[in-house]
Amino acid sequence: MFEFDELFQIAYKRERAISRRLTKLTALSEHAALTQTLEKSAGAASLAELVEARRLEQATALRAAQRRREDRAAVRAARNLKTISRDTVTWHAWFDGSAHPNPGKIGIGGLLESPDGEIMKISAIAGHGDSCKAEYLALVAVLEAALSQRPAPRILVIHGDSQIVIEDVLRDTASSAPALIAYATRARELIAQLADVRFQWIPRHRNTAADALSQSAIREDHANSRTSVTGVSPNASLNA
Repeated sequence: MFEFDELFQIAYKRERAISRRLTKLTALSEHAALTQTLEKSAGAASLAELVEARRLEQATALRAAQRRREDRAAVRAARNLKTISRDTVTWHAWFDGSAHPNPGKIGIGGLLESPDGEIMKISAIAGHGDSCKAEYLALVAVLEAALSQRPAPRILVIHGDSQIVIEDVLRDTASSAPALIAYATRARELIAQLADVRFQWIPRHRNTAADALSQSAIREDHANSRTSVTGVSPNASLNA
């Protein structure tokens, strides 16, 4: 037996309207009326099969909407990039991390742009923790992406809206916050392998593309967690 809220979420607008009219015209409760309406919509299939199909349909639509939002964010970011001075050797990176709730599931997002304008996108789930850990893991991810390039960037300018992480990674190891030492150490190890790394703090509204990628990783993981019950395999979250 499905709860009313479960049925309401997967019902179409027309089905909800029909069930409301049925409730007014009969002695049926809202739950019973909606159940009866959806059973008719299911036809030869069972109500459980209809619910499963609708959940899959909603998850697919959600992922498509997320991809559209990411694409729009990337377009906006590309427009913003035009305002940044360019040369033939400088790479640019943007990072952002999210924790839902805080602390909670971590999503990381990042973009790495080559001097000729090619962009690599990073969007992934990265365990559990607080927002500072999320920001550091996102920074580590863009540094690893930069080092994966051949040849590695001669100059890398990293943009982020986390003043805490930017200030922390620029300190000496001994002065890092105890909870961040492991992540700061990893970031510094990666930075040491690059010729010239520079940090630039930017306000949150100028970091929308990286933020969208971190948020979408969490949303997609949540959607996959729900649909995996029906046998749908989760999709990979790292996009290049």
